[in-house]
Amino acid sequence: MTEYDAIVYDLDGTLVDLAVDWDAVAQEGAELLEAEGVDTDGTDLWEMLDLADDIDARDSIERTISEHECRGAERSTRLPTAAELPRSVPVAVCSLNCERACRLALEHHDIATHIETVIGRDTVVTRKPDPEPLLAAVRGLDKTPEKTLFVGDSRRDELTADRAGTAYRYV
Repeated sequence: MTEYDAIVYDLDGTLVDLAVDWDAVAQEGAELLEAEGVDTDGTDLWEMLDLADDIDARDSIERTISEHECRGAERSTRLPTAAELPRSVPVAVCSLNCERACRLALEHHDIATHIETVIGRDTVVTRKPDPEPLLAAVRGLDKTPEKTLFVGDSRRDELTADRAGTAYRYV
């Protein structure tokens, strides 16, 4: 990894495993939207956030998701990649989780001091796979995408890296 000037990591599934029942979160989100008359059949949690924007209900959906993530961060387990954080280049986190949950998980596992920048779903206007969150993390490290490696665990992460112009590696 020494050929890179910076490394950005995804959080959940890469550095830690958040203890979140995503099906329960999606069910709560669906119930909130359906109470507003929105059909959520066949809609995933992240699409629900978009639907919530359409009816000005994003704050309540975001609050529900964030509460679950923060509780899950406090009960999360540390993954082996967290022990491999490099000291030779600056490191950031770019996550689909809310920034507060990211910071809680990093602190819970005593790795927050190794992370210079944290970009969560709510830190910037867009979310992965849009490239802006990853680009914001790269800018926070004062580096360029071309010399940055993004490490993640999903096709969404890989697509984000491709769109941002960074290298990518699966954990």
